[in-house]
Formats: sequence, structure tokens, C-alpha cells
Amino acid sequence: MEIFKPGKVYDFMGMRRFWIALSFLLTFGSIFLLMVYPGPNYGTDFRGGTEIEVAFKKEVDQGKIREAVTATKQFSEPDVVQVQDPSNHSRFLIRVQEISTVDETTKEALKKALCLGVEAPADDPTCPATARATEVKFSAGGDKLGVRYDAPPDLERIKKQVMSIGGVKLRESADNPAEINKRDHRVEIQLQSKGDQLLEVLRTQLGADTVPDHPLRIEWVGPKAGKQLRDSARNAVAISILFIMIYLAFRFDLRFAPGVVIACVHDAVVVLGAFVIFKKEVTLSTIAAVLTIVGYSMNDTVVVYDRIRENLGKHRGKSFGDIINLSVSETLSRTILTSGATMLSVLAFFIWGTGVIHDFAFAMVVGIIAGTYSSIYVAAPLTEWIDKRMSKGDITQTKKRLSAKPA
Repeated sequence: MEIFKPGKVYDFMGMRRFWIALSFLLTFGSIFLLMVYPGPNYGTDFRGGTEIEVAFKKEVDQGKIREAVTATKQFSEPDVVQVQDPSNHSRFLIRVQEISTVDETTKEALKKALCLGVEAPADDPTCPATARATEVKFSAGGDKLGVRYDAPPDLERIKKQVMSIGGVKLRESADNPAEINKRDHRVEIQLQSKGDQLLEVLRTQLGADTVPDHPLRIEWVGPKAGKQLRDSARNAVAISILFIMIYLAFRFDLRFAPGVVIACVHDAVVVLGAFVIFKKEVTLSTIAAVLTIVGYSMNDTVVVYDRIRENLGKHRGKSFGDIINLSVSETLSRTILTSGATMLSVLAFFIWGTGVIHDFAFAMVVGIIAGTYSSIYVAAPLTEWIDKRMSKGDITQTKKRLSAKPA
């Protein structure tokens, strides 16, 4: 299928100064937004914290939710983001920085209440043998305790021991605490997580007729894990671009590799800049979209490069700029059809998708536009510039050799 008239050659390189200037503006503008102000809005994946998604029973605005969370002073200033859902206009993501439900002081108090390491007679009323822990382990989030006993445990007594500590609440369940290993006398105790406590605060402040009994989901990530994920995501993008450069250097030659790398970096930075402008969260899904875009952009650029290489052998008398115009014109229909088909698929997710799918589709929409454009006006002009510099260097070296010869 041919969208453009066969044989028609468009002067893409004639407009390259304008588009290159636009690329510089987009790239450095995005870098400013990412590095200086206002910076990326990292999601819980990268920043750490507790996040709950709640579908409220009644309409409520972001301001009231924020006031309700901060009213009890149990939580820091929350991030409240509305989730686009046609079936429920009061669906929100609520994120706070607090993670663990127990601090070190509370942990020590719980160990003491559970009679950890106490040496006393078996019939001691304060710490009987059936409620005397020999080992207490806390989960990373602080919402679970693994406790071991030497004798069959008295679950009711253990429950009272835990609830005797101020500020500690058990998660409502018929089997909490529960003996999970009868041979080793292991008991699991589930405490209210920060997500549970956050929902309880909302229910207290806004009313049970507004706040549901359970959130749609609860997630938490520690700050150390968030930093590791952030570093790994950055390294994944950098390594993928490095291997792309090595691959292209072998497939074509050194003139072509820098153009693809700069185009891929351009596309990734522009997508992240768009996320900052539209105040969208940068999460692991965003990085997945960026890596997809890098691969898509490289594929589109390789098609153009392959045609340039073919035409360099066919049209030896033409300049490199003319070869680029011819090659891009010949592949333009293929580029529009491929990008258009992909865009239609992604737009469906962008329009009707919600949450993570919507943001992923947004990144893909921006990335497809940037990737298609960068193949023509970032990669190709840079390759032409490198070719000119290399040709100029060859001519200079030839002149030096000729001038060095004796007359």
C-alpha cells in the first residue's frame, strides 16, 4: 500500500535546521524539568511509602481526603490522585511516606509483652509457658510477627499480650493470631498495616457511609528498595542503549551508531519530560514503556538506515543529504503505516484504559510520535554531519600526504 506517490522525493534535509532546533528545545527542556524543576513525580515503586486505592461510596474531593488524612497527625502530607474510572468518579490513590506500623520502641515493647527470653516458673501468671516466646521476628513492613514457642501456645493469651501495647492493633480476622506450624509451635500475628490504619482514619473522619470496608489494593515499598529499583531502572535504560550502539556499529559502520543512540536518548528524555509536564507518576511501568519506545525507535531508524546504505551503493554521484531525502521518501509509506497501526492500538488503551494501563499508553503515544520524528530529523541529520566530518578528515589527510611528498 502506497500512501505517497511512488518516485516522489521530499526535501527533508532542507528543513533540518528548524527541526534540529526543536529537538534541542525538547531535549534540554525535558532535562531541565527532570533535573532542576519540578522534577519527576516518582511513584511508590521508586520513592517508597504506602499506597492504597479506594473507591469511595459517595463523591468526595481531593481536598477533603487530604484533610481527613492529616487531621489525626498520624500521617505526613499525603499525595491524593484521582483515578479516571467512568463507573466511579470517586476513585483515588492515596499515598503517604510512612511504611512500618511499628518503630524500634514498639518492637521492644512487643517483645517484652510476649515474654521473649523470660526465665520464670512454668506456672508464672504473668508469663506462663504457653505464652512465653522464644523467638520473635518482624516482617519488613512491620505488619506481621512470626513467634515461636516451646509449648503449645495459648492464642487468646497471646492476643491479649499484643493488644496491651498502646498504638498496636490486630487486623480483624477470626484466626488472628494463628498457629501456622504445630510441630514447631510457630504463631503468626497480623497487625494493622499502615494501609489498614489509613483506611480506618478515613472512615473515622469521613464516615462509614462514605469510606468502604476494604480498599481496592494496598502496596508499600521501603525507601531502600525504592532507591535500588530507581537505580536498576536507570541502568536498564543505559545498558539497552549501549548494546544498541554496539549492534549498529557492527551491522552498519561507525557513522550510523551515534545517530540511533542520540535518537533513542532523545525519545526517552522527551517521554519522561511529558510525564513531568502532565504530572504523571514515574513508575516501573513507565520504565517498561521507555524501554519499549527505545526498541521501537531503533527499529524505525534501522529501516531508514538500511535504505540509506542500499542507496549509497546505487547512487554514488549523489550527496549524502540527497541520499537521505531519497531513502526517507521511499520508506515514508512504510513508516506511516507501521506507526499508524501501532498508534491506533495504543490509543484504545489511552482512551479507555485506567490507572497503570492509561499511563503506559500515554508514554507509548508520546514515544511513537517522538520515535517516528527522531528517525528522520535526529538520527539522519546527525549521520550526515558525521559523514561530512569524516570526509573532511579524509581530504585533509590526503592533502597532508601530498604536501609532504618531495617535489
